[in-house]
Amino acid sequence: MKGTKAQSLRYQVEKWLGPATPVHVTAFGHTRSGRGRYVCVETCLPAGPHALFFFRHHDGYWNVFPPVADTEQQHVRRTGTYGG
Repeated sequence: MKGTKAQSLRYQVEKWLGPATPVHVTAFGHTRSGRGRYVCVETCLPAGPHALFFFRHHDGYWNVFPPVADTEQQHVRRTGTYGG
């Protein structure tokens, strides 16, 4: 089981980009379904600029992938069907 620290957006940003990497929040808001939140952070690494989107899940954890319900809705919107 993950601890409370693992839930934080700061923890996830540091996990993916490193603790000493300066980042800027460039976008935030609700997902299209309106049930989730997202944040986009950008940083400049030696390889060039990088941006990552983080999505808050119903359990309170932040991840780099959207919650399943939002993913399913995006699939239905694109194809008109689900599961195929």
